[in-house]
Amino acid sequence: MFTGIVEETGVVERIKPTASSIELTVRAKLCARGLKLGDSVAVNGCCLTVVKLTSRKGAKLIRFDLLVETWQRTNLQFTRVGSLVNLERSLLVGGRLGGHFVTGHIDGTGKITRWERSGQDHVLEIAAPPEVMRYVMYKGSITVDGISLTVAAVRKKSFRIWIIPHTHEVTALRERAVGDAVNLEADLLGKYVRQFVTSKA
Repeated sequence: MFTGIVEETGVVERIKPTASSIELTVRAKLCARGLKLGDSVAVNGCCLTVVKLTSRKGAKLIRFDLLVETWQRTNLQFTRVGSLVNLERSLLVGGRLGGHFVTGHIDGTGKITRWERSGQDHVLEIAAPPEVMRYVMYKGSITVDGISLTVAAVRKKSFRIWIIPHTHEVTALRERAVGDAVNLEADLLGKYVRQFVTSKA
């Protein structure tokens, strides 16, 4: 379980396809502290398991093994060596919940249709598939590339959010552009409410 509060941006160090998986190695500092094999880390919002830890020049290299399905269903497939990825360690019991409950299970990818500065902030508009849009509501929570954000406007096939300068500066959003894919996870509570209501109908 995560909160959607990105701790740092890691750098993709290596991508190696194998017969059974894709090995993704990320260079990190803060998120590597106290990390051990088997721990969970959200990478662009996707919950991955640490399978190897090594050190290099004051930084840690964290390796994850991704199933082909995970690779194909997330925007990790578009990363390259040198790409920034948002990182968050799993929530500690008793820790602060600064964002909202995030599982790290991606519901789908969206496409950035608008990404521009407006005053000190940025406006981000994302076209999303129906399986995500059914849970999107005005002033509700949604996770974009692992970032807990508040929905500012909802249209039939897209939604809009405002990005404050701090979020722009400390996340991989600063590398994004119109046309890029982003990982989306709808609010967990909304999913349960919808499931309960529809199952009673």
